[in-house]
Amino acid sequence: MTVDLWMLVYTSLLCLLIPSVSVVGLNGVPGGMQWGFGNRDTPLAVPEWVARTRRAHANLVENLAPFAVLVLVAHVSGKANATTALGAQIFFVARVAHAGIYIVGIPYLRTLAFAASIVGEVMILGRIFG
Repeated sequence: MTVDLWMLVYTSLLCLLIPSVSVVGLNGVPGGMQWGFGNRDTPLAVPEWVARTRRAHANLVENLAPFAVLVLVAHVSGKANATTALGAQIFFVARVAHAGIYIVGIPYLRTLAFAASIVGEVMILGRIFG
């Protein structure tokens, strides 16, 4: 399997693991475990870092589909190379950083990490159209 495809797999695993972080926070909130197992009809007051974890996950979900499309199109079209591999690696590392930075609550660094992930995608896109 190519580096590009491995980065797609790792990014998907990251997307699956981030919600586990918020579960830790829910366990510490009175009624959180019961709320988690229930229908979640009413909002639950959670610590800010738990809310940020949820937003970090939602942001990754929104960006995973375009990344997957770019990686798969580059792979299927035979245009995957060292540039697309580097772009995919940049995307993955930036998304790990983005999640961590978002969860701890550092606004400007979070934006830089997000921008770095876009750079990785643009590298792949450039190869597709190049």
